[in-house]
Amino acid sequence: MTFEYAAGTALAVLLSLYLVYALLRPERF
Repeated sequence: MTFEYAAGTALAVLLSLYLVYALLRPERF
């Protein structure tokens, strides 16, 4: 696994978790 692939995967996971959190907690936004 290359560093670019690992960084991209980590960023995608973090972004997905943030979007799910925003959908579950709309009162914070």
